[in-house]
Amino acid sequence: MELRRARDHDAEAIRTIYNVEVLGSTVTFDLVPRTVEEQAAWMAEHGGAYPVVVAVEADEVIGFASLSPYRPRPAYATTVEDSVYVAADQRGKGVGRALVSEAVRLAGSHGFHCVIARIVGHHDTSIALHQSCGFELVGVEREIGRKFGRWLDVAVMQRLV
Repeated sequence: MELRRARDHDAEAIRTIYNVEVLGSTVTFDLVPRTVEEQAAWMAEHGGAYPVVVAVEADEVIGFASLSPYRPRPAYATTVEDSVYVAADQRGKGVGRALVSEAVRLAGSHGFHCVIARIVGHHDTSIALHQSCGFELVGVEREIGRKFGRWLDVAVMQRLV
């Protein structure tokens, strides 16, 4: 497995991995699959200090992680939020851990002080993944989202870089 910065030609593979979760799970609170145009815009927003990293095996993107601004107010400028998605058939192989670790490393190299992970409350695998990468649970937002007719909590995790 190779980890590298995402390139424009990775957009469709990233979109495919993401849209599977939009349509079939609560790990993202998006309700409508991303279009090609929306994916292109998302890719354009994730360069420089807010990169996307892909895990590639045999020239196929099998997962990705990204960093995004945490909040728009200036005092939050040293904090980022991570996201990580791994293709269903690649889970349990260390892909997620490699991606989160690389995202944290990149956050530090870009001068960020804090990485926040916001994870749907019942997603024990992602919570455990982030804990294994040095994140601590700092709170739970109760019934903050609604998808598939269910109220959803969000676990807030934090790691200082």
